[in-house]
Amino acid sequence: MDLSPYLDSLRRDLAATAAPGGEQAARVADLLATALDASARLCLIEVLADATAEITTKLDGATVEVRLRGREADLVVTTTAPLAEAPEPAPAAPIADGGDLTRLTLRLPEGLKEGVERAAAAEGVSVNAWLVRATANALRGPVPAPPTTHHGRRITGFAQA
Repeated sequence: MDLSPYLDSLRRDLAATAAPGGEQAARVADLLATALDASARLCLIEVLADATAEITTKLDGATVEVRLRGREADLVVTTTAPLAEAPEPAPAAPIADGGDLTRLTLRLPEGLKEGVERAAAAEGVSVNAWLVRATANALRGPVPAPPTTHHGRRITGFAQA
């Protein structure tokens, strides 16, 4: 986004305001406009950053950012893509071949229980089957983490020259 038209408008308004004061007032206004150019540009960028932050809070699944390129500001809209799903793990082999089944009472916090139920439902298996597989996988050792992506990362801050 080219900020120059906005700064030129500000410069014209300042010159028009100073014009009735004579040539010396007009020269002072021009000097002030030149001196305030960097400060006014920074102020406009701050306004854009605040506006994009507010717009982002209203959007679902997207962010709006101000990116600086030289003395200009670019507005960038990024949709937050869901992380690539890890490949479906192969079903765990039973720990013991044909062993007896044992009943176990397991106490879970309500939030964890609800999470287990959602995960099992998403995979189309019973809670028991999901817990058996999760336990077997945990006993086999750590599973390599899925590759990380940098979607949706946001850096904010303030810089002053």
